[in-house]
Amino acid sequence: MKAIIHVLTICSAVIASGMSVKAQAPDYLNRPMPERWEYTTDVQQTLPSDDKWWTLFEDAPLDTLISTVIDNNYNLRTAYHRMEIARQTISQAAAQYYPTFSASAGYTNSRSAGAIRNSDTPSSNSSYFSLGVDMNWEIDLFGKISSQVKNKKALYNASKADYTATMVSLTAQATTYYINLRTLQNKLAIAREHIESQGKVVKITEARYEAGLVSKLDVAQAKTIYCSTEVTIPQLEYSIRETINAIAILMGVYPSEVPASITEPRQQPAYTHLVATGVPMNLLRRRPDIMEAEYQLAAYAAQLGIAKKDFLPTLSLQGSVGVAAHKMGDMFKKNSFEYSIAPTLSWTMFDGFARKYAVAEAKEQMQIGIDNYNLTVMTAVQEVDNALKAYFTTLETIDRYVEGFGYSKEAFDLSIDQYTQGLSPFTNVVNAQIDWLNYATSMAEARGNALQALISLYKALGGSPTE
Repeated sequence: MKAIIHVLTICSAVIASGMSVKAQAPDYLNRPMPERWEYTTDVQQTLPSDDKWWTLFEDAPLDTLISTVIDNNYNLRTAYHRMEIARQTISQAAAQYYPTFSASAGYTNSRSAGAIRNSDTPSSNSSYFSLGVDMNWEIDLFGKISSQVKNKKALYNASKADYTATMVSLTAQATTYYINLRTLQNKLAIAREHIESQGKVVKITEARYEAGLVSKLDVAQAKTIYCSTEVTIPQLEYSIRETINAIAILMGVYPSEVPASITEPRQQPAYTHLVATGVPMNLLRRRPDIMEAEYQLAAYAAQLGIAKKDFLPTLSLQGSVGVAAHKMGDMFKKNSFEYSIAPTLSWTMFDGFARKYAVAEAKEQMQIGIDNYNLTVMTAVQEVDNALKAYFTTLETIDRYVEGFGYSKEAFDLSIDQYTQGLSPFTNVVNAQIDWLNYATSMAEARGNALQALISLYKALGGSPTE
């Protein structure tokens, strides 16, 4: 089947300068994304409407594999717990909006030396019970606590993006292993098929040798080809077992627990798919790594705000209320009540320029975040471009292999026919056997490469190939 050849062109990729940094992540664009990727084609098809891009392959065992990976993979679980830890830090930071209360109860027995005042003054003893509540409240007058909460929210969103990125990476990795497994199984089937065919050729040469029609050289050459193909079987079987073991790790199970539907030989999924005629800017910006870079940058901006607010005064309110009495029975009488209120405005006037350097450090950290964001965007553009070009190039390569495979099979049949009639030397059969096997193997590999290019494309789109 002839593949549809598409020519990919980038519509625009303008590099802007003169950036101003604000506290909202979307404003950090230094190099704006292209408004749309476009390439000429006679086919129009939107990408899937959800993250389950692997369902395009219409392969039930692959769906089972991905579902198990999402449920059981330990790396994904770790990323989830990191996200939950980050979520708890938001509440922890927001708790500073509220006053802190502490309760205390105690008994005090003390003696004061009278000689402190005068040598004739007698010492005094005192003992009392106390019960009270203390309060400490830092009032967010200048927004320092708000900046801390913003910082934690941005870090939480970054951890969510990291969790999504981990899932995208794992599903792509699992799909890659699955495609590799099917490709290896197909290559093994091809090798065994050709071993059977080559065995028949060996018998033909032996019969002709015994009849005195050819020399023993033909038999030796036929057996050489047979053995060279046979020797590939153990390595293919080892690679298949190795791939199954890797799949088991991703699934969070032992190799013996991998479902038979996955381990049993099966044809490669269909490699021809319709892909989008354009990749919008907002779609590419939803890549988890770009989202994570944006939120990290927002966290750096909030951290810079925190550092600047350290120059401002801090208003706090401290207070206590309680009762105290010499006897336990007098604890709640009118004259046992006591309280204190102490509003405090504190302002650090000089700290050896530590705050100045902290602000400078925060600015440099934010600049690192800006550079990382721009690099992440550029990398995303490159990955999508490469994946699209790789896919269409591989489709064209498969066309050539399919054509060559047909000719090599025809050449093999003709060479055998002419050899059995004594019209052609056995070297023609040898060359035809090698060409036929090479084309069959290369065709299976090329189909696997096309599927891998599709995986790379969906991974480059962040696993969310729709707006």
